[in-house]
Amino acid sequence: MVYQVLQVVGSLGLFLFGMRTMSDGIQKAAGDRLQSILNFMTGNRVAAIFTGFAITAIIQSSSATTVMVVSFVNAGLLQLTQSIGVIMGANIGTTVTGWIVAILGFKVKMSALSLPAIGIGFTLFLFKKINKKDLGETLIGFGLLFLGLEFLKNSVPDIGNHPEMLEALARFTGHGLASYFLFIFVGAVLTILVQSSSAAMAITLTMAYAGWIDYPTAAAIVLGENIGTTVTAYLASIGTSVNARRASRAHTLFNVFGVLWMTPVFYIFLQFVDFIVPGDVYALSGAKTLPAHLAMFHTMFNLTNTFVCSFFIKQIAFLVTKFVPDEEGLPTQYTLKYIRATLQDTPELYLLTVKRELAKMADVIADMFTRFWDIFSHPEKRMVDEVETQKKMEDLTDQMQEEITKFLSQCSMDNMNHVSARSVYSMMRITNELESIGDSCYNLMLLAERRYKQNIEIDPIAVESLLPYVDLVNQFIRFIRSHLNEHISSENMAVAVKLENNINKMRNSLKQSASKRLQGGANVRSELLFIDIVRHVEQIGDHCLNIVESVGRLG
Repeated sequence: MVYQVLQVVGSLGLFLFGMRTMSDGIQKAAGDRLQSILNFMTGNRVAAIFTGFAITAIIQSSSATTVMVVSFVNAGLLQLTQSIGVIMGANIGTTVTGWIVAILGFKVKMSALSLPAIGIGFTLFLFKKINKKDLGETLIGFGLLFLGLEFLKNSVPDIGNHPEMLEALARFTGHGLASYFLFIFVGAVLTILVQSSSAAMAITLTMAYAGWIDYPTAAAIVLGENIGTTVTAYLASIGTSVNARRASRAHTLFNVFGVLWMTPVFYIFLQFVDFIVPGDVYALSGAKTLPAHLAMFHTMFNLTNTFVCSFFIKQIAFLVTKFVPDEEGLPTQYTLKYIRATLQDTPELYLLTVKRELAKMADVIADMFTRFWDIFSHPEKRMVDEVETQKKMEDLTDQMQEEITKFLSQCSMDNMNHVSARSVYSMMRITNELESIGDSCYNLMLLAERRYKQNIEIDPIAVESLLPYVDLVNQFIRFIRSHLNEHISSENMAVAVKLENNINKMRNSLKQSASKRLQGGANVRSELLFIDIVRHVEQIGDHCLNIVESVGRLG
């Protein structure tokens, strides 16, 4: 008995490892293109649903798709209503796995295909000169996945030889709604445990094929798996932006709503599927046709649920907005929450998290620079609270630098393609440059405070001459913020270089004017303070150019 259990667990482990390896390979080979598709999503709900379906069908993981969507919403690349459409499509896409298992897994001897696939994949993976390592990894994963499925099918004992198992299971069936919700719960727990609705579906189909569970029981477990798969996106959204958390709640709301409307029409729906799919599942040999019926049930349920809910995307968005209200105030502690897709947790997906955090960091330093100039140009304002706020923001940038750098260091230890490895180095540099801008902004606020406390009078004409200089740097900060998650073209790089050159020219001009005022007998403390401000502002321009160069090297 123990040996048989270990066989089942080992077969499942091989299946899950194959799924992860295949997903890793696909995402490394086509990850950038998949992200581009999401990035250029429009408000068209049909296009959003199709995008979610296509990506999930390709990478074979609705969890990976929904986590990717949460990441994009967090980074501001997708609107909430767009993300809901993509998540709906992902639910349809995940049904493809059921069809692959139902059609191929039980009717074709998959070991005949899986071993050659592993052989070809290993050859591509081994020889670097071919430059098809990612494709090789995909083929190896494909082979392992179906080899695991073959072992799983063979390791599950024939129910005819173990009638006591059927008797034990029969005690939980035939109790109406109680049995229905019990097996929904079983399906949800199963999906949470294996952290993959595709793997849970494969297990359910295998048990149904072996005769362990009947048609209604298996269908109820499938419904539960739809709820269980929402847990991954929910966990991924913890500690993220408000809209990202709303996207994950929309996923949960959508799937739970589907189970609720299915409850009163459950048996009617099963009869409808029986009418579409040939074969009597209630006959003695019905278990052999059951996988196809379950795959169709899963598909029809998700298609119907998506069709109904697609007309209420705005209402769903309104509801989740009520569930997750807006937040106010500056955070005092920063912790980088890793967005993981668990079985499909590739470094390429992690880098989306970092892009989002870099955008947040850029927002903080932009606010810090604006605060400095607002205070400096209005010395009559109260300084105590402003300096304290600036200090908190500077501490926040320090914490962000530490957490993001630590996270990127961990990513660099994972197996990733050369584009992602280069991106990790560039992101580390961007993080350091942003933190340095935060330091400069805090130092500028301290200079404004010194002017206030020591009552240093600066020539109004000198203060006025700083305005275009500060405005130029402010323009540069806005430029890096708007291009932080975009490709830097040669035209954009030329704009950045021109901004930096103009800042340097203006710095030289401002320093010369300060020297002339000193020679003319101006207050030494005033002019030294002025020169310090010019120097710190110019340093921010240098950091901005370094950031643009690093963004240009991102994959």
